[in-house]
Amino acid sequence: MDQNKELLKKKCGEKGCDVIMALGNEELNSFLVRYIELCAPASVFVRTDSDEDAEYIKAKAIENKEETVLATPSHSYHFDGYNDQARDKENTKFLVSGGENLSSYINSMPREEGLDEIHGYLTKSMKGKEAYVCFFCLGPTNSEFSIPAVQITDSSYVVHSEDILYRRGYEEFKKLADSKGFFKFIHSAGELDGSVSKNVDKRRVYIDLKDDTVLSVNTQYAGNTVGLKKLAMRLAIKKSSEEGWLTEHMFVMGVHGPGGRISYFTGAFPSACGKTSTAMIKGETIIGDDIAYLRKINGKIRTVNVERGIFGIIQDVNPEDDPLIWETLNSEVEAIFSNILVKDNKPYWLGDGREIPDEGINYSGQWSKGNKDKDGKEISHSHKNARYTIPLKYLKNCDYNLESPDGVEVKGIIYGGRDSDTSVPVKQAFNWKHGIITMGASLESETTAATLGKAGVRKFNLMSNLDFVSIPLGRYIKNNIEFPDGIDNPPTIFSVNYFLKGKDGKYLNGMLDKKVWIKWMELRANGDVDAIETPIGFIPKYNDLKNIFKQELSKEYTEQDYVEQFTLRMPENIAKIERIIEVYQKESSKIPPELSDVLNKQKERLLAARLKLGDYISPYDLQQ
Repeated sequence: MDQNKELLKKKCGEKGCDVIMALGNEELNSFLVRYIELCAPASVFVRTDSDEDAEYIKAKAIENKEETVLATPSHSYHFDGYNDQARDKENTKFLVSGGENLSSYINSMPREEGLDEIHGYLTKSMKGKEAYVCFFCLGPTNSEFSIPAVQITDSSYVVHSEDILYRRGYEEFKKLADSKGFFKFIHSAGELDGSVSKNVDKRRVYIDLKDDTVLSVNTQYAGNTVGLKKLAMRLAIKKSSEEGWLTEHMFVMGVHGPGGRISYFTGAFPSACGKTSTAMIKGETIIGDDIAYLRKINGKIRTVNVERGIFGIIQDVNPEDDPLIWETLNSEVEAIFSNILVKDNKPYWLGDGREIPDEGINYSGQWSKGNKDKDGKEISHSHKNARYTIPLKYLKNCDYNLESPDGVEVKGIIYGGRDSDTSVPVKQAFNWKHGIITMGASLESETTAATLGKAGVRKFNLMSNLDFVSIPLGRYIKNNIEFPDGIDNPPTIFSVNYFLKGKDGKYLNGMLDKKVWIKWMELRANGDVDAIETPIGFIPKYNDLKNIFKQELSKEYTEQDYVEQFTLRMPENIAKIERIIEVYQKESSKIPPELSDVLNKQKERLLAARLKLGDYISPYDLQQ
């Protein structure tokens, strides 16, 4: 203990050492000493929850040229290296002990081998630089949901981002005493080329599940370095599995119903399927756009937003499509813009609705129209994965329960995917198990040409969480199925599909129609409207949708539209079940038998209806 204290005093100074020692946590001290010795920074700044410490780090981000102030003084921009613009899936790995089998979908490697490799890259990686030791809290503070977390990094940009995105957690650590119940993150940008990571070919992001630790090196992109985001989510999925709660890749929103009623929904959508636009529907309120913890409290399922800010894709944020975010980004609210174009100290990005400047500075350096990279590929003025980082509380539609330590009661859960030919726009599961299996665990999404180069390829992505599941898939599904045991009235489960197309290949719904589906779900979850029972769940009645379209969108909704959108496409629905059954037959982890049982029963219902009513069944035929 004395040796630890001496090293901490040498690197952190008297004040920093006192801040750490005041926590009285030997597990924490050992972690800090181990990685401070390994990474060998010139000095270490230890931050508390004070505003002064936060301002110090923000100033360092400017001084170190990791960020540059924009025309609005509370705004700054950051550039990642040209080849460091997204999460590195290939080099993000779980470190597992011998014989442990997570899933065929999970990228893993032997624990000792991984630690040896990444420790080699981390050795003296902070030489000559200042490191930062920072304390944060996942979930609201003073809450059953709270998980303290500590980050060591040599990037002031990373810490500044985390300060916007997460609650401060030094006081939370005081409650731990000598407990090991916290998450640990170590990051180094490694050797720098100017202000960006030089050795991105040696970029590594390893998750040590045994020690609740994430290690990343030779990268600056926030998805690889802001440990408390998707990296912490992987740790939390394991923790929640062991403790009987859930960690989900879900937004949390308040849907405003009749008489001032607010019903809270969570929703899981893969990328490019409408997740953020649903959470930001005009007239509703948002608690979170990305990650939710769900717990059983006093006979109810309640949830919180793990974060307090948004690290969002900025492409297509404009006054028409995202007016509230646009307004916030053009206000005095603190914001970090990353990998956009800067001209005359103003940020520009793809799809912002403004004329593109002929030149400026961006993630590639000095930029002008027609610039090409070394491979002859034209460089866009802003990266398609360019981001903004802002606090949630300043959005006009921020829900008043954002910081509630008790969270909010979950009334409904929504699963959404991009599906051109199978699923109706909205449907309700028969019950919790039916929803988890046929909607959540069967979630697919079609790729888009803009993101993956080939459109229409269906990608399996259970619960929109496949990239982050840190336990065997079978156990993860079983946890979800059994989660509401003991709850009298669990949340109602729905699925939505905003991308259904007609025979002419055109979308059958407009972008704003999702408001109608969310309003119908709110009424349905509260028992205010009836529905039509079908082989795949409950669907809306025409008159209910007609009234909602009129009330919410001032739009006439015809019976012809209704029939085309809610006709059950039997061959496509049967084919989907067969695809999902095949996916799980190939899975190496043990899948709960309920899954195949529920899927096979749904297939039997579809086959019986098809035999009686044909391949394409009108909702009116089903109603009769």
